[in-house]
Parts: sequence; C-alpha cells; structure tokens
Amino acid sequence: MIRLLLSLFLVALSVHALSDSEILKRADAFMQTNSKSDQFRAYNDYKNLYLRAIMSDDTNLRVSSLQGIVKSGNKLHIDVSQYSDELLNMKPDTSFNAPTSKNFDTTNEDIQIQSSHKLESIRWRDERLILIFDKKLASNQINYFTLHDKKENKYKYVFDIHASMLTKSENLRKEGISRIKLAQFNPNTLRLVFENSDKLNLHFKQEHNKLIINIELPESAIIPKEAIKSEATPSKVSKRDKTIMIDAGHGGKDPGAVGYRKYREKIVVLDIAKRLKTILKSRGYKVYMSRENDKFIKLSNRTEHANKKDADIFISIHANAVEESKAQQAKGVECYFLSPSRSEKAELIAEKENSADMSDMNKYGKQSFLNFLNHHKILASNKLAIDVQRGMLASLTSSYTDITDGGVREGPFWVLVGAQMPSVLVEVGFISHPMEAKRLVSTQYQKRLALGIADGIERYFANN
Repeated sequence: MIRLLLSLFLVALSVHALSDSEILKRADAFMQTNSKSDQFRAYNDYKNLYLRAIMSDDTNLRVSSLQGIVKSGNKLHIDVSQYSDELLNMKPDTSFNAPTSKNFDTTNEDIQIQSSHKLESIRWRDERLILIFDKKLASNQINYFTLHDKKENKYKYVFDIHASMLTKSENLRKEGISRIKLAQFNPNTLRLVFENSDKLNLHFKQEHNKLIINIELPESAIIPKEAIKSEATPSKVSKRDKTIMIDAGHGGKDPGAVGYRKYREKIVVLDIAKRLKTILKSRGYKVYMSRENDKFIKLSNRTEHANKKDADIFISIHANAVEESKAQQAKGVECYFLSPSRSEKAELIAEKENSADMSDMNKYGKQSFLNFLNHHKILASNKLAIDVQRGMLASLTSSYTDITDGGVREGPFWVLVGAQMPSVLVEVGFISHPMEAKRLVSTQYQKRLALGIADGIERYFANN
C-alpha cells in the first residue's frame, strides 16, 4: 500500500513538473503504442489535464483533454459517455491560445491559414462523401473523434474541420444512416456529424483540396442496388397509398421447421422479412411487420394486425421442410394462396404451418370457415401469388443455378384465413435440403429472395 501511494505521489510530481504541452506530447506518444499499460498512462495524463483545465478555466485545454479521454477510454473499453457528452457540447475558444494534443494538433500559425478555407461543395459518390474546399487542406486541419451515447444507444462520428461554409447548415441524407448534420460550429470550425444507432466503419483521407469520407454501412442497412430501381419492375403505381403487412412465420416457442444443421425456420424467415421491409420502404411503401423479433404470435392475431393497419396486401414468409429420407430431393420456391380446394401436397404443407396454433377452431369449424371467408379475395390473391413467384424466380436465377420452380398453389393455410385483403404464403425454399438450407442462411441469397418478392409486389400493384 505504501509503495502504491509513493508511486502515485511520484506520478503527481512528474505531472506538475511538466508543462501542459509536454504532458499532451507524452500522452500522444503513449497512444501510438499497442501496449495497454501505455494506453492507461495516456488516459491518466488526459484525466490530469482535464482537471487542470477545469481549475484554470482553460476551454481549449479542456477540449483537448476530453478528446484524449474519449479516444483512450474507447480503446480501453472504459465508459467515457459522460466525457463524450461534455465534448460534444463544448465550444473551443476561438483564440486558440492553449496547447493542443498532437492527435488534434493546431498551431496559431496554421489557424491563420485554416480559417480562410471555404467549403465550396459537398456531394455523395456511391458510399463516399466528398467535401471540396477552395484551397489545399493542411495535414493537421481535420480533427476526428467518435462518441457513444449508451442511454440512447447512438453512435456519433464527428469531424471538426478548420474552415467555414459558403452556405447555411445542412441536413444531409444517406440510406442506412440515421442523421448527418453539417454546420458552422464556431467561426473557425466546421463540424460534420454522422449519427446512427448501429456502428459505422468510417475511413477518410485528404487529397489536395478534398476531404473524402468512405462509409461502410452495417450489413443490416445495406440495400441491393437493384432494390432502388429494378428494370423488370413497373413504376407507375402510387406507392404512398399502398400499405404492406409482412408476416415472418412462427417465432418464440414455435421454431417452425428445423432442418439441415439444425437451421431454424423462424430465424431464417425473420431475416428475409426484415430485408424485404427495408427494400419496400426504400421504394416508398408503408410497411408493417407482424413480428420484428423472436416472439410467438397466434395465427389469427397476425391477420388481425393487418386488418387494423388497413393493409393492401398480406405476405406471410415461411420455409419448407420434409423428413430426412426425402431431404435430398425436395427443394424449390413456392407460393400459396387461400382456397377451400387444395391438392394433397398443399394439405400436407398446410398441416405443418397450421400446427402451431390449432386452439382457435376445431377441424369442422375451420372447414366451414374456409368455405366462405375471403372467397371474394381468392382471384386477387391468386394474381399476387403469381407475381411474387415470378419475381422470386427472376431474381434468384439471375445469380444462382439449380433454382426449382415449385409453382403457385392453393391451400388451406390458417394464417391467411382472417385477412381482409389479398394474401399469400411464400415458401422461400426447403430448409431440409442441404444446398438450399446453406443458401437460405446466407446474406446474399436472402437479399435476392427479398428483392424478388419486392419486385413481384410492385408488378402486382402496377397491373391491378
């Protein structure tokens, strides 16, 4: 204990023996190493400087030390959220008399040059945001740091650029990023902030008078380019007036089919349903989901939810399966619509999909219900099933071989019974088939499936 106190006393003496700029320089050197011990030393240096800044009411030193605390704290997995919040609301003194960390280095001489920089234009080029200035950028002109608000679960990626804007503050937009804000933070600093609920992977570089920021979106936010505009998809329909209910089959205590390598239907279909929602929303549709996580919902409640939302169509997504002895043979995508008449195959599949929730009605009651309910929607549902099946086949065959067309079929599916709108049940493949199961759990295949279903929906609305 005495040894520990002595070491702390010696550290304190060494801190006071050095100037602020020397401590910052030392902390920066520690941060350049991969040693956890050095990073802890840097963190402690920044904390000491932060206390000094508060005692001396030095705004710039406070900003520099906060930046160091956040950067080193994130590396060490220390909760620095309170410092992050403080940093985001700090406005540095425009005189810039205080020393600044090398990681965020700015000298008085540089500021005279930097403050004369003007932002001329800003534009997107694919996944890159390009800011163009009126003259060459200095190597130390851009300060970059990240913040994480754990309470609101938001990530903020902040660029402080020593320049000014020719235009007023801008709210930029990019699919997959919650918010992008560009504004004049103070007379010498232009601030660009990316805000998102998921982590982003940002890289940036300076090329003469350009700042180029490359953004890698989280996989869940990536929409296939084809989803924005598909050549095979008519675009004359007014999408703002159309509402779609997507139903991911099974969930919670009901895993659905358990197939090859124990892949579970409830997980696969939820992934596809989420991708479909993202694509449809990007095209301008209003979209709801019966479930967005792993929970059990009664079959009758799924269509009831669609009815309450006054949906124009109801799409229920499922994955097929057969016993192990037939697993190598049975494969393919199929689309079903509700009808009292049905084939033997449709009855077998319906029995599997209906099995999770038979409590609402006995067999006789269910048969009677099927004989009259939704009869006037059978024709429209048939058309929707045909378009969705065509869309899936076109999308999948453009990227994959050995795609089997299971066709459009009628069937007594209990999940479709209560729908007051055209409704279909999509079987996206056999999770029991080795090759098809591997595809069904892959991101790229799920995207192609979702894209095909979205194209089919658009074709249906355009033609009906």
